[in-house]
Amino acid sequence: MRKEIIIGGKIFKYKKNALAYFKAILNSYTAGAILNDSDKNDVYELLKLNPKFEEMKKQGIQNFKVDKVRYNTNCFYIVKDDLTTRAFSYTKCINGKQPLSTKFSRTCRDIIQKDLRAVKQKYFNKNSQKGQVKCQETKELCFWVELVIDHRQPNTFSVIVDRFIEVQNIKLSNVKYAKVMDGVFTFEDQYLAEKFRAYHKQKANLRIVKKGLNLGRSHQARIKQQKKDLKVE
Repeated sequence: MRKEIIIGGKIFKYKKNALAYFKAILNSYTAGAILNDSDKNDVYELLKLNPKFEEMKKQGIQNFKVDKVRYNTNCFYIVKDDLTTRAFSYTKCINGKQPLSTKFSRTCRDIIQKDLRAVKQKYFNKNSQKGQVKCQETKELCFWVELVIDHRQPNTFSVIVDRFIEVQNIKLSNVKYAKVMDGVFTFEDQYLAEKFRAYHKQKANLRIVKKGLNLGRSHQARIKQQKKDLKVE
């Protein structure tokens, strides 16, 4: 039986409901905005789930704000008593401690974000019509925020990561990480990071598709490569 998640006075039947609730709060603010009292209370209760909450509390928590982190994405920030700020991940608070395989995979994904963004930007530069390009699946014109980069089967992102671990004979318990921000890491060994970037570049067949369409593409599992595939350069 699934255990309910209780955050403050709110009860969430599933983890995904809690994640959706706080994602909605995060995305309801523009960069630099201070949270209103109601959202502030909710986010404070959320922060109590963070394993470093007591440390953060000792540093002083005056308020919360939303601001940008890398790749222009929103993130919650603590505004300390001395007015300095500290970013933290709402997903880490809810998900708890990550398995070693999850931490490795998320780090790999973060490492290639600049490459994926470059692929998306190049596609827009070449095909944009008034700020829109066609989804490669539906042919519908979409804006930048409506589209995602999809790793087409059989080389989904998780498959690429798993094969990289196997090929390089990596023991996950031996991998060391350098902290970028709360909940975001890179490999301490930058050579390992560059090796993964190169491996991903070699193996990934990419598409630009509407959000959600990248969740069900099993019909392409036997296709090795197509002319319309995009590649990291």
